[in-house]
Amino acid sequence: MRTLKLTLSYDGTRLVGWQRQAEGESVQGVLEDALARFEGGPVTVHGAGRTDAGVHALGQVASVEVTFAHDVATLTRALNAQLPEDVRVLSVEEAAPGFHARFSARAKTYRYCIRNGAVASPFERAYVWHVPQPLDVDAMQQAASRLLGRHDFSTFRSIGTDVPDAVRTLRTSDVAGDAGSLVTYEVSGDGFLRHMVRAIVGTLVEVGRGWRDPAQMDALLQARDRARAGATAPPQGLFLVRVDYD
Repeated sequence: MRTLKLTLSYDGTRLVGWQRQAEGESVQGVLEDALARFEGGPVTVHGAGRTDAGVHALGQVASVEVTFAHDVATLTRALNAQLPEDVRVLSVEEAAPGFHARFSARAKTYRYCIRNGAVASPFERAYVWHVPQPLDVDAMQQAASRLLGRHDFSTFRSIGTDVPDAVRTLRTSDVAGDAGSLVTYEVSGDGFLRHMVRAIVGTLVEVGRGWRDPAQMDALLQARDRARAGATAPPQGLFLVRVDYD
């Protein structure tokens, strides 16, 4: 038995997300089906994060235990020959026994993209949230910086999730605007709750539109009440950028 670490990139537009579903194509599903051809039987692939339908990845990481002996370079080429074009294996590496893409991870980085202008290009509609109203990027950054550190993020998680502990540590939380009209939010931390990044972004946009004061983020964290925060931002602007390990 050998453990493999796979780094993946995918366009989540037509996919039902990372996790295998009863209907529709998932990243986990197409990857397990491709690997099963080498293994000669079913395999289980574990992802570092369960991205939702419509969410993209630049550097998702997966792990799998297999018995076949194909070298990693050959396997990388062979998998990409079988996978749909919107899912690519960037690399395959031998991993130490016991490595698990999710449980061995030390940090994840996400990026959310907003096109802030009167018109958004049709060619980027699947990769940004189009917000035509002017946004105060400085105010959004002031609000984002208040999320740094270790907090209970219950206010920014989906209602009904069964994770008992909502305490997470954010190492970066930055909003930036370019010379054009692209506004990005980049955040890294030791873990994220379901829809947490999108709930934060929805709240930051309300700050940017002048509906909230940046200082309100402190009270939102303390409230631990999802109803107090902004709406969940749409999925297509979200990218899993990187997963860090020891």
